[in-house]
Amino acid sequence: MAITKKQEERALSADEKELVGMSGVRASRSLTDSELSRLVKRLRTKRDRAKTVAERQRREMRGKSRPRGAIAAKDDDGSQLKLMILSAALIRLDNEIGRRAAAKAKEAMVASAKRALALKQKAKPAKPVAKPRGPAKVARGKARVEVENHVPRSVRGSVRSQVARAQAKRDSR
Repeated sequence: MAITKKQEERALSADEKELVGMSGVRASRSLTDSELSRLVKRLRTKRDRAKTVAERQRREMRGKSRPRGAIAAKDDDGSQLKLMILSAALIRLDNEIGRRAAAKAKEAMVASAKRALALKQKAKPAKPVAKPRGPAKVARGKARVEVENHVPRSVRGSVRSQVARAQAKRDSR
């Protein structure tokens, strides 16, 4: 549900109206980081206060607690509206803080990449290593280890045939 300006003016005090007005996108972008953090802190306290008042009024309406004033609260619509407005303002400010943090992180990343590029260009280029001629024994790593074959040469052919027949039998199933 969209909240109209008229509803905002009715629900908020003058101080709260000023805080909510400063939470707009254009207004919050013009604030410094310290001003923004102070604004968020003030808005959080106002929101928390509105939240506790709304909870208290709801409890009074249900009869769970004694009324704080002369008579018990009959509804908490105004407090709920105030809570929604202040929460929306806080969300806008949190988005602005996130946007600024992302921009700072991007600037830091770009600066780091530029420093790394400058160091890379400053470093002496490595001389190319001449490739050795002959078989690729170097690329293979460890030399092959000859394993003793336990099947005698006279039996190898019959074993291979026996394995082939067993595999063919399995494949035909």
